Amino acid sequence: MISKNQVKYIQSLGQKKSRDTENKFVAEGPKTVNELLEATNCKVIQVLALKEWIDQNPNANSRTEIIEVSEDELEKISHLTTPNLVLAVAEKIKWESTPVIKGNISLALDAIQDPGNIGTIIRIADWFGIKNIFCSEDCADIYNPKVVQSTMGSITRIRVEYLDLNSWFKENNEVRTYAAVLKGGDITKMDKLNEGIIVIGNESKGIREEIMKLIDVQVTIPGKGKAESLNAAVATGIVLSHLT
Repeated sequence: MISKNQVKYIQSLGQKKSRDTENKFVAEGPKTVNELLEATNCKVIQVLALKEWIDQNPNANSRTEIIEVSEDELEKISHLTTPNLVLAVAEKIKWESTPVIKGNISLALDAIQDPGNIGTIIRIADWFGIKNIFCSEDCADIYNPKVVQSTMGSITRIRVEYLDLNSWFKENNEVRTYAAVLKGGDITKMDKLNEGIIVIGNESKGIREEIMKLIDVQVTIPGKGKAESLNAAVATGIVLSHLT
């Protein structure tokens, strides 16, 4: 049994203001919660779960506090349309080292505002071994419950930083930048990269003009149909599959 105050507190973490104030976030689902429990850079404060999950994870109580809840209680605190067995409250992820740009491939996201896209891009980056993602300050918050859910645990392995992309590009101009645009060089004919910053733009408006002025290479995914553009996360996956 959980208290009304506890329900209100967990519900409040669906709002960015509360997450920033409390320095905590919510994660849901067996896969994501188990990834957080295994991670060394994330402290899970509390897990609220159905008996089914608790029985399947008998050692979880050695890592954090486990509270058994009913399906009705889980539904009240869940941020998902369909609750999935378990919910965790965790501290925001801590990174000890500074991100290394030289000698690596990084992603830069300009005004990606759909939480599902941000989460999927983080998961795609994890698949292709990308360690760092740099987001403009108006990108969706990575601790939004929908983003956390979409990462499927990859949020613990990919460092995401929010910054002024315009200034950041100028400070890191020794590393070549590659922009995914509608009219650029055919990405299927490019060599693999060992170093670079790949820029993905807003879902509808693309990359901002002031950012485009700082881009070294424009690349395009050639299409054969009549669709005007690709989903940002899908485009990211295709670009990384060709360039990494």
